[in-house]
Order: sequence, then C-alpha cells, then structure tokens
Amino acid sequence: MRRFVLDTSIFTNPTTMAQFSDDPMECIRVFLSLARETPTEFYMPLSVYEEFQRVREMGELAADFETEVWIRSPRRFQLTIPAEVMYEFINEVRERIDRGLRIAEEHTKRAGELSTMEPEIITELRERFRSAMRKGLLDSREDVDVVLLAMELDAELASADQGMRKFANRVGVKLVTPEYLRRIMENLGTQRS
Repeated sequence: MRRFVLDTSIFTNPTTMAQFSDDPMECIRVFLSLARETPTEFYMPLSVYEEFQRVREMGELAADFETEVWIRSPRRFQLTIPAEVMYEFINEVRERIDRGLRIAEEHTKRAGELSTMEPEIITELRERFRSAMRKGLLDSREDVDVVLLAMELDAELASADQGMRKFANRVGVKLVTPEYLRRIMENLGTQRS
C-alpha cells in the first residue's frame, strides 16, 4: 500500500490546490472524496495539521479530514539523519546568511544615499532578504516534521515546498510531483476496482 505524507501546500498553494478546486473548502472536499476511493494511506504531522487549521477553518470537514488523513508526528528520538546531510545543510545556511548580509549592506548603502527613506527600499530589502534566506531551504519545525515522518514511514512526500523537497531528496525520501497528486489518486483508485 502506498503512503503519502501531506504538507499544507497541497491545500494552500494556488497551483497544487487548483487540481482539486480553486475554492479552498471544495478543494478539501474533492481531496477527501478521492482519498476514500484510493487504497492508500495519508498522513500529516500534528504540527502541520495545527498550522493547516490556522490557515483553513474546516468546520464540519475536520472530522472527515481526520478520518482519511492520519494525524501523527514522527518519532523524533528514534530517527537519525546522516552527518553528511547535516554538514551540507549547515554550509547552505551559512552561505544564505552571507547572501542575506550582502543584500542588507547593499540596501543600507542605497538608503544612505537618499535624503529620506523610501518605503519601497524597505519592501525590496524584505523580499530579497526573505528569498535569499528561506527560498528552497528547510526552514521550520513543521517542514522538518513532514520530512521526518515521510522518512520514518518510507512514504512519499506530497509538498510544493522546494526546501522540503530538496532536503527530502537528500535523505532518500520518495517524492511525488504535487501537481500530479489528484491524477495519481485517481489512477490508484481505478487500479483498486
């Protein structure tokens, strides 16, 4: 039986969400309907489920969601990550910090040349800094929980988060293209009958 560990991006990223529906609640309904017909197991760590509930008020769908999606945290104290992966991660974080500092220095110099601080400079600094520091990087406990749970269960990671996918690939977690999840579920459902 195939197993999938879900990230909130399946239901919140406009591109991945659209395969089920553009409407947030209908997206969840369609996913749940397909999940019922698919001989697979779906999981989501508790930390991610709580994050998801802050973003999407599911109301009466919450019980249906918990019926189809196992809410389970990884066994953090029993899992190991290869040291080489951690060394690569630390090097990447260090490089990103250096890039972020260079961006901050550049914007500080630009701001010093102006007689008044333009709000656009601060906005641009925030966007460039966020991109340099976080884009494509495993950057939250929730992200780590998803990857660890997929690793522990030998499950496929279903996420549009590039940082999560990159790290999962480093530790040998199976990946599914998030935009194909609906079609994969449909294909698995037809194999069942």
